[in-house]
Amino acid sequence: MRTKVVIIGSGPSGLLLGQLLTNAGIDNVIVDRVGKEHILSRVRAGVLEEGTVGLVDRAGVGERLHREGLPHDGFSLTFDGRDHRIDLFDLTGGKRVMVYGQTELTRDLIERRERDGGVVIYDAVNVVPSGFDGDHPHVTFEKDGVTQRIDCDFIAGCDGFHGASRKAVPEGAIKTFEKIYPFGWLGILADVPPVNHELIYANHPRGFALCSMRSETRSRYYVQCSLDDKVEMWSDDRFWDELRRRLPAHHAEVMVTGPSFEKSIAPLRSFVVEPMRFGRMFLVGDAAHIVPPTGAKGLNLAASDVYYLIEGLLEHYQEKSDAALDAYSARALSRVWKAVRFSWSMTTLLHRFPDTGDFGQKIQEAELDYLTHSRAASTAMAENYVGLPY
Repeated sequence: MRTKVVIIGSGPSGLLLGQLLTNAGIDNVIVDRVGKEHILSRVRAGVLEEGTVGLVDRAGVGERLHREGLPHDGFSLTFDGRDHRIDLFDLTGGKRVMVYGQTELTRDLIERRERDGGVVIYDAVNVVPSGFDGDHPHVTFEKDGVTQRIDCDFIAGCDGFHGASRKAVPEGAIKTFEKIYPFGWLGILADVPPVNHELIYANHPRGFALCSMRSETRSRYYVQCSLDDKVEMWSDDRFWDELRRRLPAHHAEVMVTGPSFEKSIAPLRSFVVEPMRFGRMFLVGDAAHIVPPTGAKGLNLAASDVYYLIEGLLEHYQEKSDAALDAYSARALSRVWKAVRFSWSMTTLLHRFPDTGDFGQKIQEAELDYLTHSRAASTAMAENYVGLPY
C-alpha cells in the first residue's frame, strides 16, 4: 500500500489532521493499535480554545460542537471561601472558550471520516515507523496475523505519550524535559447538573478542586489527592463530601450529587521533547508534550501542532515549498513552551505542595490576591487561558 501521509493514532489530533488533508485532496491513512470502541470510551478534556474551534470548523466537523457546546466567557477562582471571577470575554477583547467533550469531538471526526470513505486501520499490532531519516519512510504493522507495510512521503506521529512514534527516534536525536508533580487528580463523571454555569478552580487548605462539566446535565469534578491513593479508597459519598469541603459554602450547599459512572486518578506531569521533527516524521500532541490539566491545554496544544503541520504539508504539496515544514518544530515548540509555562504556573498557584511551608503558602496567597485585584495580572491569565495565537 502507498499513500502520501501515514498518521499513527486515531485520537482527535490524528483524525483532525486526516480530515484537513482529505479536504485538501491529499491521500492519507490512519493506523491505530486499538479499536474504535476503545477510542470512543476514553474520557478526556473538554475546554476548547477559539483556535481549536476554528480548526474544527475548517475541517468541516463543527456543526454539533456549535449546537451542543457550551460557550464560556469566564471562570471562577475560589480561595478564602470567596469567588473571584476571571472575565475572559472582557479581558481579551471578546474571546471565550467552548466546553465540548473530547470524546464527542472524536466521534464527530470519526463519523465524518467514515462518510468521506477515509481509511482507518484499527487494531494494528506492532506498529513501527521506519525510514523517516531518508527518502523512503514507511510504517509496518500486523493485522489479523499478517504483516503489512504502507509506504508514504511523510509520517505524523499522533499516537500519544506511550505510542510507537517517539520510541522509534534514536536516543541521541531527542532531548527530554520533564517535571513530575507530587500529587494526582481524582476525577469523576456523573450525570448531575454542574454546580456552576462556569468552571470553578478552588484553592483550599485541604487541596485543589475543579468543578467542570461536559454538558448541562453531565458534570466532571476533580480533587487533588495523594499519589498513594487508590480509586477503591474513594466511595462516591467520600468524594462528594471532600469536594464540598473545598468549595465556598454557597456552592457546596447547592451542589447536586449522584452516582458516578467513571472514576480515575491521574498523575500530573510536564513533559516536552525537542525537536518535534525527525526527517520525514513529525510528532504531534501527546507524543511530544504533556501538560498538567490545570490550564486546559492538552488537546488545544495538539490542535495547534496540527495547524502548523497542515500548513507545512499544504505548502509542500500545493506550492512545492518545504519552508513551513522546516519551521514546524520551532514554531510548535515556541507555543508549546508558553503553554507549559502557563500550566505549570496554574498548577503551582492552585495546589498545596507537601514542601510548600509557611513562607511558600504566604507567597501563594499573595499571588492569588494580586492576580484577582490587578487587571494587568488578570489579563495575562485570561490571554493564556483562551489560547495564544498560532
